[in-house]
Amino acid sequence: MSLRLYDTAARAVRDFTPLRAGQVSVYVCGLTVQGPPHLGHVRAALAFDVLRRWLVAGSLEVTYVRNVTDIDDKILAKAAEHGVPWWAWAYDNELACTRAYDVLGVLPPTYEPRATGHITDMVALMDVLIERGHAYASGGDVYFDVRSFPEYGALTGQKLGDMQAAADTETDERKRDPRDFALWKAHKDGEPSTASWPTPWGRGRPGWHLECSAMAERYLGPEFDIHGGGLDLRFPHHENEQAQSRAAGHGFAQYWLHNGWVTLGGEKMSKSLGNTALVDEVVKRVRPVEVRYYLVAPHYRSTIEFTEEALAEAGVAYRRIESFVRRAAERVGADSGDRVVCAEFAAALDDDLSTPAAIAAIHETVRQGNTALADGDDASVAVALGAVRAMLDVLGLDPLDERWSTAGG
Repeated sequence: MSLRLYDTAARAVRDFTPLRAGQVSVYVCGLTVQGPPHLGHVRAALAFDVLRRWLVAGSLEVTYVRNVTDIDDKILAKAAEHGVPWWAWAYDNELACTRAYDVLGVLPPTYEPRATGHITDMVALMDVLIERGHAYASGGDVYFDVRSFPEYGALTGQKLGDMQAAADTETDERKRDPRDFALWKAHKDGEPSTASWPTPWGRGRPGWHLECSAMAERYLGPEFDIHGGGLDLRFPHHENEQAQSRAAGHGFAQYWLHNGWVTLGGEKMSKSLGNTALVDEVVKRVRPVEVRYYLVAPHYRSTIEFTEEALAEAGVAYRRIESFVRRAAERVGADSGDRVVCAEFAAALDDDLSTPAAIAAIHETVRQGNTALADGDDASVAVALGAVRAMLDVLGLDPLDERWSTAGG
């Protein structure tokens, strides 16, 4: 393969070589369903959707797992605030996330496991970690002993001595070291009884980091190709995932990919800042395909500063491409021309998914196609149309795709 990807763990661009020839296994951290998603939330789904489409375009079989975190401190707090069962609150927002993925043309994952459906896998993983001396039970909690694992900090290039206490519990009284992180949290007074499960160490619920390690192993095995997620997940979430999985004897992810943030006013888009642009609302005033173009066109590792002006400019750029595709299809037929991407497009995506250069290649091919339309050169129009549609398909942006052609406004 000629694909090269920036690996966070190596802090360098590496040649991508799958563990198994012809097959690629990908695990992407999905959303914690504490509320409906904004544009910052769905950027990861779109970035890794493009990666998946490019792998499939290269005739690779892709197993793509994206989890749902449906039990969490914030979910419990939000549900209590609104006076509804936590599981009802979680499911309602899970549906909102699915709606956002669908409206923006994100392919459904091969598997989409919920954390609450994999408690037995988590208990089994904790058993292994305790047996190996990397975890310990304390007062109904279970903690990972960071000092027992010399590689802790390797993913993000940190040294244990420079780290602060893990902010995953209300008190450190039960920990051997304040930097130890929670694998399992004992049930607390005032929490719903339904938000706890029985274990050998007492009733409780999983820590966030444990969930992904257990689900990744369940669906992809102890070792898989790519683990993806947002830049903010590198530490502590992904660092802790790697530590607990490798401490259990698993190879875990071979490549770590992280997408950049969507910011608003220079700050990371988040519910806590109150600066959200909810997908459900944005697609009421902007066509979903144009929103997708806006989020896909920048490099996946770059920061996108959200403004209405930038969103509008992206719409104008996309409509130039769309106009050519529709006019060319009327002239020579929608299925004219071989569906082959141009060399510049392929080189761009092989270079760590450089979508800006890939988009530039599309616009150049559109320019050539428009010239052929003006000259009445139908053969060249057909060639350009086939190439443009092939490239747009990889980015999930083909205006003649049934998803967009029948979607209305």
